[in-house]
Amino acid sequence: QAEFFGAEFLLREVTALKKEETASGAELWESTTDKDSFQSFGILLATGAHPRMIGFPGEAEFRGHGVAYCATCDGAFFRGQDVAVVGGGNTALEDALYLSGLCKTVHLLVRKNEFRGQAALVQRVMEKENIKARFQTEVTEILGENKVSGITVTQNGVTETIPLSGVFVAIGLSPDTSLYGDLVETDPSGYIVAGEDCRTSVPGIFAAGDIRTKEIRQIVTALSDGAVAAELAGRELA
Repeated sequence: QAEFFGAEFLLREVTALKKEETASGAELWESTTDKDSFQSFGILLATGAHPRMIGFPGEAEFRGHGVAYCATCDGAFFRGQDVAVVGGGNTALEDALYLSGLCKTVHLLVRKNEFRGQAALVQRVMEKENIKARFQTEVTEILGENKVSGITVTQNGVTETIPLSGVFVAIGLSPDTSLYGDLVETDPSGYIVAGEDCRTSVPGIFAAGDIRTKEIRQIVTALSDGAVAAELAGRELA
């Protein structure tokens, strides 16, 4: 559809982004890539965010085969089964609460000796009978062949194997803002500050998808951002 209406897709790695002023005084954005450079009146940043990985043995190997990073996206695959959530912050607490409504047992594995999340979330987690919180616990290995069948954890020097079907790593996302983090305003977590109109702190630059500040990061909300940003950018150009 995009190509039908004239969009051109190019495979490039953008290495620099800066504002240029033409001889006539017009302001343009110059995007420098590994092959060439482009000038435009506006920029839409949609580089997304990726889940933070812990790096325990088996995490990368079983990603998509029992290891997941989004409870609301993948929780339904583990309905009625035993799962683990790794983390102790708000993301982990929210994921554990969501999964407790789908799964038989949720093992909440916290590396430190206390939660780092909001008190209200902590209270709700502790009230759920099928959420089993374990502190000072680290995952030492993911077990399984073609898919996850269990995990080995170490708690206070004691190693134990827990049979389960899924492991949700919940230590947050890392926004991909390395190229323009100093160009536009970002929040303390590194996400670009932009509201529902997708406008950033810099005129002419829009942000869409997981890269911007928002409550829900899913494909459907990213697509919505793209439509909003494209429409508003078009209006400004007009």
